Amino acid sequence: MNDRVTVVVATRNRRDRLFETLPEHRAPVILVDNASTDGGPDAINDAFPAVEVVRLGENRGAAARNEGVRRAKTPYVAFADDDSYWTGGSLARAAAVFDAHPRLGLLTATVLIGPEARLDPVSEAQAAAPIGTPPGAPGPSVLGFLSCAVVVRREAFLRVGGFEPRLFVYGEEELLAMDLAAAGWWLCYEPSLVVRHFPLPAGRDVSARRRIEARNRLLTAVLRRPPAVVARTALSTLRESPPAVWEVVRSLPWVLRHRRRLPPEVEAAYAGSR
Repeated sequence: MNDRVTVVVATRNRRDRLFETLPEHRAPVILVDNASTDGGPDAINDAFPAVEVVRLGENRGAAARNEGVRRAKTPYVAFADDDSYWTGGSLARAAAVFDAHPRLGLLTATVLIGPEARLDPVSEAQAAAPIGTPPGAPGPSVLGFLSCAVVVRREAFLRVGGFEPRLFVYGEEELLAMDLAAAGWWLCYEPSLVVRHFPLPAGRDVSARRRIEARNRLLTAVLRRPPAVVARTALSTLRESPPAVWEVVRSLPWVLRHRRRLPPEVEAAYAGSR
């Protein structure tokens, strides 16, 4: 059992999936339940007494992970979804990499999808190292990631505030990546770390997901990017999903209070990666 890394899993009404994936974890697990109504928390408590179950009174989406990180006692925290897990040895390797690189704030892994272990396109893109590798860093820099496939330095994650609750779900990773990079932390891809991911066939409201993704892209741009980028993002969002633009407009008082431009070197890296 790994004593340097805690796995934080956020879930809602996915009891059956948890019964499949929880036995695969090889580190202490904190399960943060987003106000499930399927009896999952009680069932997990009974079946997996070693798992710390945190019951939230409301659905906080991706920001539920923040509570898990706050409760973790280890210096590093890995995220997993209720349909994913880290393969044997990956978390021990991650801890060793973090120990050797004090500037490292986040490591992202290779993601293999489904029983056939297909390489996730995101991992393929990260392996190509489009923005290079900083001198002394353990691997290629990344400016984005999949939440189920990262290990974070707990201190770094908490200092930047974790996942922004207003984004809820879908595309919540980009703002966290920006804030970690702006704070001077390295974000790197390490291909020897492997996550298995077993997503269910599409069956959720695809149009709602696209609207939320579009809204979150625009919100993130307004919060951190220069005016020209905000304008381009707003135009593309308007073409894709006018309701998403209206949601952002209604949030402008909050957004403008929290707007903080990226440092020039981080903005340059983002501009060059697009």
